[in-house]
Amino acid sequence: MRPNTVPRTCAALATAVAIAAGTLAGASTSFAATPASARVSTQAVSSRTVAPRATVNLGLSTTQAKYVQCWLRNYWGYTDGIDGQLGTDSWKAFQRNLQEYWGYTGAIDGDVGGGTVSALQRLLQAFWGYDSSIDGIAGPATQAAFKRFADNRSGEC
Repeated sequence: MRPNTVPRTCAALATAVAIAAGTLAGASTSFAATPASARVSTQAVSSRTVAPRATVNLGLSTTQAKYVQCWLRNYWGYTDGIDGQLGTDSWKAFQRNLQEYWGYTGAIDGDVGGGTVSALQRLLQAFWGYDSSIDGIAGPATQAAFKRFADNRSGEC
């Protein structure tokens, strides 16, 4: 006797698709009936609650990023987890270092923009073999020097 798993699976899948299609159809009619001002308000709230944390490792492996986070914790007021993901809090701590020593003049906001990268390039140029221009672009030369910086932080954890 052959089991009925394939027909049952197909029937279950078809049912799930039908339910989902009905739900989506109902959602779009309900959305269309909602005034525009209410829709905008709802979207703004939901986008803030589900926005993922930005991670900008600039080519570092998770292990290398952990070394940097340990250094940031030890010297620059980083209090978040040592998870190998250079997120907003990691970059805020790094910006404090860059502001103190490397000419960063922007806000301490954790945004890895051109000003943050330019200051990082000055640090990397001084000690970690970065030999390209200070252009605020985290290209291959910046990433290679940043990896050397991170590897040298392995004793921080």
